[in-house]
Amino acid sequence: MESSSGNGKGMAEAYEEVEGEANFESDEIERNKVGIMRALVEREDPSSKDVDDFMIRRFLRARDLDIEKATDMFLKYLSWKKSFVPNGSISESEIPSQLAQNKLFMQGVDKTGRPIIVVYGGRHKQTTPEELKRFVVYTLDKICSRMPAGKEKFVSIADLEGWGYTNSDVRGYIAALTILQDCYPERLGKLFLVHVPYVFMTAWKMVYPFIDNKTKKKILFVENKKLNSTLLKDIDESQLPDAYGGRLPLVPIQNC
Repeated sequence: MESSSGNGKGMAEAYEEVEGEANFESDEIERNKVGIMRALVEREDPSSKDVDDFMIRRFLRARDLDIEKATDMFLKYLSWKKSFVPNGSISESEIPSQLAQNKLFMQGVDKTGRPIIVVYGGRHKQTTPEELKRFVVYTLDKICSRMPAGKEKFVSIADLEGWGYTNSDVRGYIAALTILQDCYPERLGKLFLVHVPYVFMTAWKMVYPFIDNKTKKKILFVENKKLNSTLLKDIDESQLPDAYGGRLPLVPIQNC
């Protein structure tokens, strides 16, 4: 049915036009706030001039476009980066025990072009907290450096088959989560938890309070019987790792 406004536009077309205007206004507000935040952080830390607007936007979005909160978060990140990664990156020689566990892989993209990461929780063994943190940073930096043009987020499949108390590392999980949320905000697109044993829920209950609300919305527990169908909703068979019925072999993160 066409509208009665006499301009010949259908209701759907008119709605899309209004929605487009709303999106434009929203984008304009966001761009203005990015500019304001950039000026603030550059005044406090001149090194932030090397950071692109997309990074500043991610921190803004992580704090619901609150400039003051996002600026504080970003300045803390810059301080952390200088102290924890003084050379600008983590070398493989700094994380030998973590890499030897052969627990993290990267292969394929989902239907929106986001890279896919596979983590095998049952292979995780506790090492020093500092090495685990370095491994997390190494991994996230590697993922971000391989991000397709125009994409900012990744999708992860956390496979907990075989997970038991020997793999339980609550302090390590919280440390990794903190780095992801505070230093790499708006990078996680979705997290599929698969092959989840009941015993894992004990650790999950201890970690859950440390997960922010934005991250919680991105986490999906997948039933074993619905595993293939659930993954295929987001990932084409040609891009799905062969471990889940797809066509791509898994590639260790250090070989990507």
